[in-house]
Amino acid sequence: MDAIETEGCRQCGNCCRAPGYVRLRPGEPEAIAAALTITVEHFHARYTRLTADRRGLSLIEQADGACVFLQDDNRCHIQAVKPGQCQNYPSHWRTPLLDSNCPRFAASRGTTDDAPVFSALASHN
Repeated sequence: MDAIETEGCRQCGNCCRAPGYVRLRPGEPEAIAAALTITVEHFHARYTRLTADRRGLSLIEQADGACVFLQDDNRCHIQAVKPGQCQNYPSHWRTPLLDSNCPRFAASRGTTDDAPVFSALASHN
């Protein structure tokens, strides 16, 4: 992560628990598979699914809706090769839903709550 991404991040993992897709761009499955030391085919079979619009692949979720690569300590298992969508939040894109659950933006909401709220939401896209 660069300074823009990490500045103010409390590593709560809420952004990794948000409902929605983590779409994979060309080259990302290969990079992740290499980092995991598995074949691309194994990566596709174990960690991806076809998006509902059938236009691409997305990472799967854990049973509680969190990203499959979110660890118990709220860190990303594939940090060095995480998808561009993840790398670019919140420095290049943001949404009201993610911002409303991010302690980094708590001051603008007048709260300091770190509790992950996405686990209560249906993790469906």
